Amino acid sequence: MDFKDQVRQLSERVSQLKDNIHTEEATKNAFIMPFLQVLGYDVFNPLEVVPEFICDIGIKKGEKIDYAIFKEGHPVILVECKHWKQSLDIHDGQLLRYFHVSKAKFSILTNGLIFRFYTDLVDANKMDEKPFFEFNLEAIKDGQIEKLKEFHKSSFDVNSVYQSAFESKNSNELRTLLQKEFNDPGDEFTKHFVKQVYPTAVTAKVLEYYKPLLKRTIANFINDTLNDRLKLAITNDDSLSSSSVVESTNASNETVALPSVPTQADKEKAEIVTTEEELEGFYIVRSILRTKVPAARITHRDALSYFAIFLDDNNRRPICRLYLNAQTKKYLGTFDAAKKETKVEIKSLDDIYNYAAELEAVVGVYASSKVKEE
Repeated sequence: MDFKDQVRQLSERVSQLKDNIHTEEATKNAFIMPFLQVLGYDVFNPLEVVPEFICDIGIKKGEKIDYAIFKEGHPVILVECKHWKQSLDIHDGQLLRYFHVSKAKFSILTNGLIFRFYTDLVDANKMDEKPFFEFNLEAIKDGQIEKLKEFHKSSFDVNSVYQSAFESKNSNELRTLLQKEFNDPGDEFTKHFVKQVYPTAVTAKVLEYYKPLLKRTIANFINDTLNDRLKLAITNDDSLSSSSVVESTNASNETVALPSVPTQADKEKAEIVTTEEELEGFYIVRSILRTKVPAARITHRDALSYFAIFLDDNNRRPICRLYLNAQTKKYLGTFDAAKKETKVEIKSLDDIYNYAAELEAVVGVYASSKVKEE
């Protein structure tokens, strides 16, 4: 059973059992200890998971946190637990105090259903007020499972997870800003678009006219995009009894061609899901190469087993491949002038920067007029 299946199984367990869990201790035993086990930690090994970990706070001695996860003899993650019916909003102050006196870099506040992950992105050694990652175990999404996998014992690395947390924080803040602007476009946001379509000066009266229009346009664009994807999914799921094109006559007696049975390539395409992590890797590669070629020339295509990056959207000009969908290890595949691929393991997306020379070299070959495309 892979990591995603284990998380889904625990999610179902939580939903089934929660109404029979009446105490905080029962919540720990039924929900939180199994959660730590899914992350690969041995909850019965005191060298790995320490229950009732002591965090002395000033003159208050013997203060304890529910669990501390250790690595190489030092606490790296603190876990504070509450009963599943309790709101977590009133308990983050307690965890903040524990975090301040501990050497742990991450902390988790949970009631077994909601999990909030914290670190010190704003002020060093001081836990942030807002979590950089949060999910509801009963309604966890695939993207959140991928994020959670960073904390699995087999792949957990403090530095790479911290960098990922920094990116998540910024991404969440940008998402919040976009949501706000989409719902109620501000002057500067509206002006950015209006200046590109309105021929003269953008006055207050012009902005007043364009704000509701921009809001409707954004809403329609999002709806159209979702509808297009839905239609594509329905088309790909459609199965016909014949592989040949069948002709049908509509009400106006016009002959229309019905789609043929989806091919294996069509089915694989429908199964491909481009993750945020893959897109982040793409943007890193683009940022590395933008000094060599215009950024718009760096393109990508997703496949079932890898995420490919090309020059000029040309599969004869491969730059690299990202292999990020495995449960534990991640790889970067670089190409040389002969288009021979070399795969190397990377611990985090930041490791891509270590191969900037290889990426720049192959783009230099393609950009040369002497390159021969077979």
